[in-house]
Amino acid sequence: MINVIVAFPKIENAKSIKNILVRSGFHVDAAVTTGAQALQYANSLDGGILVCSPRFVDMMYTELHEYIPATFQMLLVASPDICNEHEVADIMCLSMPLKVHELIQTVETMSYTITRMRKKRRTEPKVRSEEEKRMLQDAKELLMVRNNMSEEEAHRYIQKRSMDNGTGLIETAQMILSLMHA
Repeated sequence: MINVIVAFPKIENAKSIKNILVRSGFHVDAAVTTGAQALQYANSLDGGILVCSPRFVDMMYTELHEYIPATFQMLLVASPDICNEHEVADIMCLSMPLKVHELIQTVETMSYTITRMRKKRRTEPKVRSEEEKRMLQDAKELLMVRNNMSEEEAHRYIQKRSMDNGTGLIETAQMILSLMHA
């Protein structure tokens, strides 16, 4: 599920856009009136979409875009003039007057993009620190010496224990090292 925050200076506008999105099946986490409130919610969530106006009492959309987490995408709802000249390249823009079907299609497209990016991040191999690599290698070497295993067998043994116990590879290597050194 994609998190959505709606931020407009007038709460009536924020609530009406929130209602449109909710009726279309989106979960809206907050409808707020200031940039600071939008940032507060954005920092507490794991990415999503920020639907907002160009101006707030406390900041402009460019400042808001600068401060929101990188896992958030911004959908700016503004006059055609602002949409044509907005400076930031990765901001989607819908011009006023807002058409409901355009809003829904744009949010659906952005949701799809965010979902694909999340899946891609999950499939990327985890980068291990030098200390973690050393610990994993030490655990394999200990298994190789004590249990007369090849490096491949030792690695598979750590992987299997990791999966069986529901722990990470490094945590399992730590357990093996602490148990065999005791």
